[in-house]
Amino acid sequence: MLQIIRTRLARARSGWVESQTRVKLFIWSHLLRMTPACADGAGGLAPAGAVRRLARQQDGSAAVEFGLVAAPFLALVFAIMETAVIFFAGQALETAVADSSRLIMTGQAQTGSYSAATFKNAVCAKIFGLFDCQNGVFVDVQKFSSFASVTNPSPVDSHGNFTPPNNYNPGGPGDIVLVRLFYKWPVYVSLLGLNLSNVNGGSRLLAATAAFRNEPYAN
Repeated sequence: MLQIIRTRLARARSGWVESQTRVKLFIWSHLLRMTPACADGAGGLAPAGAVRRLARQQDGSAAVEFGLVAAPFLALVFAIMETAVIFFAGQALETAVADSSRLIMTGQAQTGSYSAATFKNAVCAKIFGLFDCQNGVFVDVQKFSSFASVTNPSPVDSHGNFTPPNNYNPGGPGDIVLVRLFYKWPVYVSLLGLNLSNVNGGSRLLAATAAFRNEPYAN
């Protein structure tokens, strides 16, 4: 009986030692896996590891990049659109002065006793919705004796102030006539110091001119 008890005690002691060894091995293996993250002290590299993980993340990068370039990109797009509209408006004004000038060149305005207001209405009939013609378009009609004597002074002074001309003299048969149209187009976008406005008030003065000799029409 005594021998049996001794055998069982030896087995129990052996099992306890074996279990203790297993626990120690588990603890040491776990510590070895944690060693690179804690080499500089407990939690010393945790913030650095978080920063590295954050730097490797790509989620939302497109939104951040678009947020950085959105403002200058949209400003450039609007500036291009505004420049295109201004050039289109200038071309429309050139077409209007070319078409309306024929009323004077062929004598229709003279024989029809057109006043300045009547001729301006004829000009506005050539412009479709792009301008505030009645309140914004200025018409200047002058007569000269020869092409050499034609003058085309700027209505804008050195301070950027626009003085609308107020002349209407369509002349007679064979006279030289200068017809000018002016319109102050508002400018809304200026990019990197580049501004299309050339008169005070943040506007660009559009001008269209036609010089011609009246036909020898019958009075």
